[in-house]
Amino acid sequence: MPERAALITGGSSGIGFAIARMLGKDLGYAVTVNGRRPDKLEEAVGRLKDEDIEALAAPGNMADEEAIKQVVGQHRDAYGRMDVLINNAGIGVGSSIEEAATKGLDLQLGVNLRGVYLILRESIPMLKEAGHEHRKALVVNMASIAGKFGQAWLSMYSATKFGVVGLSQAAHRELVGDGIQVTALCPGFVDTAMTEWTAGNVPKDQMMTPDDIAAAVRFLLSTSPACIVPEIQFIRPGDTM
Repeated sequence: MPERAALITGGSSGIGFAIARMLGKDLGYAVTVNGRRPDKLEEAVGRLKDEDIEALAAPGNMADEEAIKQVVGQHRDAYGRMDVLINNAGIGVGSSIEEAATKGLDLQLGVNLRGVYLILRESIPMLKEAGHEHRKALVVNMASIAGKFGQAWLSMYSATKFGVVGLSQAAHRELVGDGIQVTALCPGFVDTAMTEWTAGNVPKDQMMTPDDIAAAVRFLLSTSPACIVPEIQFIRPGDTM
């Protein structure tokens, strides 16, 4: 069994993949990587293995409770421990409130908020074991700057990310006594497939990179158990708070 292991949802590309690579390559973690599309996920895990990272593919839709339980179970069976949980899976559907389709609302609520809650719930027993062992199990919930400042035409996305921030605060208070730290990351535009819709409005060279967010996770793991970081906001030059 590895000395440290992490589960990353939405890890087949973008921010999730950058975090999985950093944990495996830089810190020596075994990683379970989740993604919704098995083919894309297997390719991503193959790239990690090519860099001698111990990695497991665990496909599953984070809107599906049974899939969530299966992903956590696969991780438990493979590694027997969970020191880090990265809740990165998410989806954004833009529209005006007036024209919003109910299906899009339900999808965002299911993946962005309900799924984060459920996978945290299922992971707590392993996280508590790690927290009792070394006083610093880490949960990182991927929120958004839209979860701090509501964004027009992204109203439901903003609402779910506000929910992730609130869930992170509540979970930290509930779990800190067991050596589990919970941090919400709130980035602005990151150069990933999810932000391709901004083409022409926000140049890619003015966006943050997935490695910027992975560096924040590295920082969180570098601090002592006495250092609590409840939230990190990431903004671009010129953005206002």
